[in-house]
Amino acid sequence: AIELKGKILQIRVIDTGQAVGYGATHCVTRKSRIATVAVGYGDGYFRTLGNRGCGYLGEYRVPVVGRVSMDLTTFDVTDVPEQACQPGMTLSLINEKHTVDDVAAAAQTIGYEILTNLGRRYFRTYLGAA
Repeated sequence: AIELKGKILQIRVIDTGQAVGYGATHCVTRKSRIATVAVGYGDGYFRTLGNRGCGYLGEYRVPVVGRVSMDLTTFDVTDVPEQACQPGMTLSLINEKHTVDDVAAAAQTIGYEILTNLGRRYFRTYLGAA
C-alpha cells in the first residue's frame, strides 16, 4: 500500500469572491478556509491536479483549489472542523480510499507516471520484507 502526505503550513480565511493561487484560477463562492500544504510540482505532484485533485483529512475529502505551484498546493478545508485541520497536521494525498490510480485519473495520466514522478523531497518509509 502507498500513502503520500503533505504538511499543512498555514490556514487562511478568505471572503466570498476572493481568488486563490497564481493566475486567480479559482474564486471562492463563500467565506472559506484555505490550507496551504507543502507539496507541489517540484515534488512530482502534477500541475494538472489544480482545481481537480483532492486530499483527505480523516474522513473529509478536501478539493485542490487554484493552481499547483512548485512547492505548495492549496486545499479548501471549509467543511472540516477546525480542530481536525491545523497547521502542522498532515493532509493525505494518496491512501487506501484515494489511490494512486484515482490521483492519476484526475491528472489525466496513469498510476505509474504518478509514482515515478514523486521527488526526492518526500521522506520515504518502506515496510515489509525486502
